Amino acid sequence: MKNVIIVVPDGNINLSSITGSFEILSRANEYWQKMGNRPMMQIRIAGFVPELKLGTGFFSVSPADIRKIGKADLVIIPSLSYDFDLVLKNNSELITWIHDQYKNGAEVASICTGAFLLAGTGLLDGKACSTHWNAATDFKRLFPNVNLQIDKLITVEPGLYTNGGAYSFLNMILFLIEKYFDRQTAILCSKIFQIDIERNSQSPFFIFLAQKNHGDEQVRQAQVFIEENVSEKFSFEKLAFDLAISRRNFDRRFIKATGNTPVEYMQRVKVEVAKNTLEKGRKSIFEVMNEVGYSDDKAFREVFKRITGLSPLDYKAKFAKEAAGSVIPLNVKNSIAK
Repeated sequence: MKNVIIVVPDGNINLSSITGSFEILSRANEYWQKMGNRPMMQIRIAGFVPELKLGTGFFSVSPADIRKIGKADLVIIPSLSYDFDLVLKNNSELITWIHDQYKNGAEVASICTGAFLLAGTGLLDGKACSTHWNAATDFKRLFPNVNLQIDKLITVEPGLYTNGGAYSFLNMILFLIEKYFDRQTAILCSKIFQIDIERNSQSPFFIFLAQKNHGDEQVRQAQVFIEENVSEKFSFEKLAFDLAISRRNFDRRFIKATGNTPVEYMQRVKVEVAKNTLEKGRKSIFEVMNEVGYSDDKAFREVFKRITGLSPLDYKAKFAKEAAGSVIPLNVKNSIAK
């Protein structure tokens, strides 16, 4: 029987990633036994803290003492709060424990921003990893040696599994159920809990938040220019000239400041504006394409799908008001300008 430990870090954590993981894995274990098998898992919630209050005191978790638990077979790290530097500092003992468990043969799965704790062990250096798209900037700052693949819903390395943001942890748990039990049990749980088992990307849910607190004023001016001229054709050579920077130096500084080349940044801004317009559902894809400065529909569709994982038509069908009911429109200028 596999010894599964859902760890409880010290700090503000996402309660649903603990309770949801426990409930779905427990249901899989029950079904497995009903099919005439011995229990596959012993699932426990454990940590170094005796009690953790969450949700301004409305909820509390009382984990088992992790020091009294021997060898784990699978360690699950829940989603964390966004004060990552403090979380890493306050959980050094847990980080060491996770590292040692992996070295002793355990597999480790992180949920959403739980990837910060996993990366803190050093086990992800040189390996692929995913986390919530909104935490990508902090993750890259803290763990530059990790290959962050923010479009991936789940990444798989030897004995290490990470997943994207928020409730996509449900897909991670189904992945683990299929791995440890079988496909039939995973499908059953997907039906019981109504989880789309075939989701494999978090790209359709990205909101492009431009990084502007990098301290490079000329790059910031270039960002503002790009954002304010979404529908216009312009030359990056001229933009660099107007900012009194050589094109080569402009590209180098732009990548260092934003994590994107100028062309990639322009494409992301255009796609974010297009997404916002498509979500409102009032304009055709051709109209949206022209509004964001594309005259070639093939080029527009290719860029849009590469960034979002969906075609413009599929994106509109998924998120437009007419298709999805009442959707709060994104304030694109505000989201980009932050």
